[in-house]
Amino acid sequence: MRTHAQAVIIGGGLIGCSILYHLAKLGWSDVVLLERDELTSGSTWHAAANIHGLHDSTNISLLQHYTMSLYKELEVETGQGCGIFQPGSLYLAQTEAREHQLRLQEAKARRYKMNFYEIQRDEAERLHPLVDFDGIRCIMYEPEGGNVDPSGVTMAYAAGARQRGAEIHRFTPVIGTEAQPDGSWIVRTPKGEIRTQWVVNAAGLWGREVAAMAGLELPLIPTEHQYFVTETIPEIAALGRRLPSVADRDGEYYLRQEGLGLLIGAYERNMKFWAENGTPQNFGHELFPDDLERIEENMMRAIGRVPAVGTAGIKRVINGPMIWSPDSAVLFGPVPELNNYFCCNGIIPGFSQSGGMGKLAAEWMIEGEPSLDMFGWDVARFGHWASKAFTKARVQDQYSHRFKIHFPSEERSAGRPARVRPAYEKQKAMGALFGLNFGWEHPLWFAQGGEPREESIGFTRQNWWGPVGREARMLREHAGIIDISNFAKYSVKGEGAEAWLNAIFANRMPTEIGRSCLTPLIGKRGGVAGDFTVTKLGEGDFMIFGSGMAERFHQRFFMAVPLPENTDFKSLTESMCAFNVAGPKSRELLSRLTNEDLSNVAFPFMRSRRMVVAGIDVVALRVSFTGDLGWELYCDATKQEELYDALLNAGSELGAGPVGSRALMSLRIEKGYGSWSREYSPEYWPQESGLDRLIKLEKGDFLNKDAYLKVASEAPRQKLAIVSIEAVDADATGGEPIFLPDGTPIGQVSSGAYGYSVDMSLALCYIKAGTAKPGDKVSVAILGRPHEATILERPPFDADGVRLRA
Repeated sequence: MRTHAQAVIIGGGLIGCSILYHLAKLGWSDVVLLERDELTSGSTWHAAANIHGLHDSTNISLLQHYTMSLYKELEVETGQGCGIFQPGSLYLAQTEAREHQLRLQEAKARRYKMNFYEIQRDEAERLHPLVDFDGIRCIMYEPEGGNVDPSGVTMAYAAGARQRGAEIHRFTPVIGTEAQPDGSWIVRTPKGEIRTQWVVNAAGLWGREVAAMAGLELPLIPTEHQYFVTETIPEIAALGRRLPSVADRDGEYYLRQEGLGLLIGAYERNMKFWAENGTPQNFGHELFPDDLERIEENMMRAIGRVPAVGTAGIKRVINGPMIWSPDSAVLFGPVPELNNYFCCNGIIPGFSQSGGMGKLAAEWMIEGEPSLDMFGWDVARFGHWASKAFTKARVQDQYSHRFKIHFPSEERSAGRPARVRPAYEKQKAMGALFGLNFGWEHPLWFAQGGEPREESIGFTRQNWWGPVGREARMLREHAGIIDISNFAKYSVKGEGAEAWLNAIFANRMPTEIGRSCLTPLIGKRGGVAGDFTVTKLGEGDFMIFGSGMAERFHQRFFMAVPLPENTDFKSLTESMCAFNVAGPKSRELLSRLTNEDLSNVAFPFMRSRRMVVAGIDVVALRVSFTGDLGWELYCDATKQEELYDALLNAGSELGAGPVGSRALMSLRIEKGYGSWSREYSPEYWPQESGLDRLIKLEKGDFLNKDAYLKVASEAPRQKLAIVSIEAVDADATGGEPIFLPDGTPIGQVSSGAYGYSVDMSLALCYIKAGTAKPGDKVSVAILGRPHEATILERPPFDADGVRLRA
């Protein structure tokens, strides 16, 4: 066994072997995989191993299509069969909402030239004569859908890795991982130790135990999961061809051919946890006792759809473990608090995603950043607040509603509240309906009078659409008070503060006390890794404001540049709260609570100062994400409720009141303001998102400047634009593809909302360079259906910034 390696992968299941293969394929031959038992032990060997391409997330769809196409290449490359069956998949919609979902996915498939399209009932009956299609509103067909052999695929990855020089050691448990001062690791086994540049935790059911060796607690918990295989069904035996799989997600089961019978699996409501406090070390290829009564309701729905299931005997039942994260997505990427420790844990549809995950993991470790923006999968999306209780509650919800549609703007209540701020109970009493942001509860909108205190969900406009409009118009006409405590807040103090900030960010940092600047953070590939506001409060005293949900993500970048001596950096997100007071009467409102001169001359746009508001010390910034006249006020968290009361009382006489984050989304889109993880992403270059104007190359070096220079020398691939859409009962939310009138795909929506103060359905979007210009008509696939839209020359609200600077 080697004593040194570029990477050591812990776990010899499907994902571990894929990462090993892709690391070797990308050029790292000095890589080692350690497996405590036999390859595939744990969850891999008993998986149903279905494969499908389409997903609500565009990037995951791209990743899954890469995986599906890789398996045949693996067979040719290695000579190891993967047991590939691709008779196609039928996707059924019983409800209007499911039809909306499938039609949107079909539109995305046209955008990315994926093979997924609608078929009529007669064609579906020809493809799968055993299915009763009564009650089905819409049928989509994916010709490449199917399944693979779990062991065959895993062994093919292993063979391909070995061919490139990688080592695999079975029956070699890891008993310790020890971080070294130089950033490397020592991985200890009973057979010896390996010093490695990277540790990769792909330990599947044992991901928690392996993480604990490094002092890390991952939010994971295993459950039982069952499927069964029928005896031979005569109609299948007589058919002489393989039947397509059936995705009847409204029926809450999955079904495909296995041998000459059918395989049916379910995610039952009466789910069962397993090994909550730790996976047994001696577990390997064992299964749990059959418990088909738990999935009886799902079975009956499957029998109703495919009556042959009800007459066939059961050949075998598989009841085995799976391990889940709180949102059922993988915990993926380098752990921000540890050097060179990579996680890939909690994968559910592994055989649809294994190749893509292996490829992106290899890119991340070798090249410093994956080629796709995977923030939605990043291990950094959860923090210390994702407790065992939160994880258990969320996993129970995710498992028992596995096939439930994740609607735009939907907020699920399981496991909440995880953490709240002092004004939470007051906001709740005021009618606030809350969203979850990096564990924090924050007001989405405020119900009044007899309005419902519960949100409806769907793809069309819901019961919150009217109240959100009321809040948006109130702010534009009078003023609004928005809780923006979710923003990430940091302090940088000391002799080297300014130099350190200039070394991190692409803009030139303010040199004058009271000045603020907007600045991009550049990623390893030259894209936009973040957008921040930085203000100078005193000599060697700065504050930074950014995306709250990305705080742990951005920690990687802040740690990439060592702090100078006598310089302190710390997060203030938990210790400070904030409000945005915005609208044409915001100056009048604040003037009632402070003796400070708030005139345009004394307190211009993009300035800041420490001041007292309602007897409370605040840091005030003359800036507003609404695009209107406004100030952001940051105070100690213990003073949040007191400051809120004062602002609301002063505002009530001016027609002002509380405003939630849904209205803020609408207001910032009216102004054309981009937002992190939507318009600003490592995938988008600064010159594509319009942030290149904030990059000052002459100031000297900054983080990833070379990467920016490389992309800056190239013409933009796409450009951020704003469109007005002819929409009646639904607005764009993000991800909808955009086409020219002749059907040519040219882009996609990054975020959308109704602009209440301009009376337009709006969307910010990325349009392929050279395909369309302001004034041109395009088509946006809202609900998967074409909606005429016009590319606007300028944002419809205050394009010249007159109100912002009033």
